Amino acid sequence: TLDRSSAASDVYKRQIFGDSPRVYAWIKAPNAAFGGQSALDVMLQGELTDLIRVRRYIDAERGGW
Repeated sequence: TLDRSSAASDVYKRQIFGDSPRVYAWIKAPNAAFGGQSALDVMLQGELTDLIRVRRYIDAERGGW
């Protein structure tokens, strides 16, 4: 539980668009990087690796942390 909480927190902190309404639109939008699923769909699959997958995607888009 702690690992999942930490990973979810990391996703929140590393969001591409910062604290704006675009964040909420992005996280729910279909994304080719996730096979057409949204980042939220991927994270809700329930595995720690799913959360880490989204976090790594965000890191790559931002150029690291």
